[in-house]
Amino acid sequence: MVIIEVSLLSGFIMTSRSRMLLENRTIVKKIEVKANVVYIYLEKLNDESQTFILQLEQVIQVKNLKPASIKIYDYYQPGGLQISYYSREGS
Repeated sequence: MVIIEVSLLSGFIMTSRSRMLLENRTIVKKIEVKANVVYIYLEKLNDESQTFILQLEQVIQVKNLKPASIKIYDYYQPGGLQISYYSREGS
């Protein structure tokens, strides 16, 4: 099982539409939202390229917004962790 762990930008939440679209993907086994982190559990990955889009909604205005992380790792072997960062579009 592969986990995509998306830390949300400060002041943002994932939209319900975004969650629904992710849950309809056959590769997605489960989605959990805890505090400001979204966990997307995938059955497995193969050599095919996959794109996941999370729509976020700003609920609180935050100054000096810092980038947030996206971590991808195997649930059973978390040592192969891959980390990327993203920021708000246009900032």
